[in-house]
Amino acid sequence: MSSYQSLAGSYDELTVDVGYRKRAAYLNRLLQKERQPVETVVDLGCGTGTITCLLAAMGYRMTGVDLSEEMLTQAAQKAETLPEEQRPLLLHQSMPRLRLLEPVDAVVSTLDALNYLTSGKALQETLNRVYRWLRHGGVFLFDVNTPYKLRRMDGELYIDETDDAYCVWRTSFSEKTRVCTYGVDLFRLRPDGTWDRTWEEHRERAWEEAELRAMLEKAGFGDIRVTGDLRHTAPRPDEDRVIFRCRKPKTAEKG
Repeated sequence: MSSYQSLAGSYDELTVDVGYRKRAAYLNRLLQKERQPVETVVDLGCGTGTITCLLAAMGYRMTGVDLSEEMLTQAAQKAETLPEEQRPLLLHQSMPRLRLLEPVDAVVSTLDALNYLTSGKALQETLNRVYRWLRHGGVFLFDVNTPYKLRRMDGELYIDETDDAYCVWRTSFSEKTRVCTYGVDLFRLRPDGTWDRTWEEHRERAWEEAELRAMLEKAGFGDIRVTGDLRHTAPRPDEDRVIFRCRKPKTAEKG
């Protein structure tokens, strides 16, 4: 079963502790400080569209992009609660095949979406596509789970539950591939009181900061900065998540 095919319907309920509003406010502060005005923004790997819709409500013209049809269905339902003029455009695309209607001022990607790209080829092509669709001077903001976090998750078991959903995550980490695999068992309560069980697998690659910097530079990005999660200071050695900020030069060498 593909990632999020089953989990999509329960995802929001199981991630209420993520702190979406705090993350959206942080992104907004960074975008407001940009050297040139930011009006159009792409949320890459938007999932159920929470960040997309929060930024849309702040006045950005948003486009949400995700590979999962099930997650986009949830995003579309969420977007319907916004005034019509604020509703984001939602695109069903893989990140390495990003194709937009026109260049945008900024691209954001949150909650380790880029870790799901487990091959260097796929990640490099994604960065190339982001660069291509950014306006000159545009900014790319994204976060990743750190190798420290993904290694620490080896052999762990996590449980999330709501009144009508019970989710068990079993994780393993391969030093050979540097991939953390999440096996997810999801139990959902049926109207008749019985439980429906589904299983799906998620895989995240542990990307080192030096690797990401090199790939960003290869794509053409400059002014690359890395901070701790939701901070403006350098990452700690035991950081679980880091945030990258980089920019397409105003006079771009690559097109």
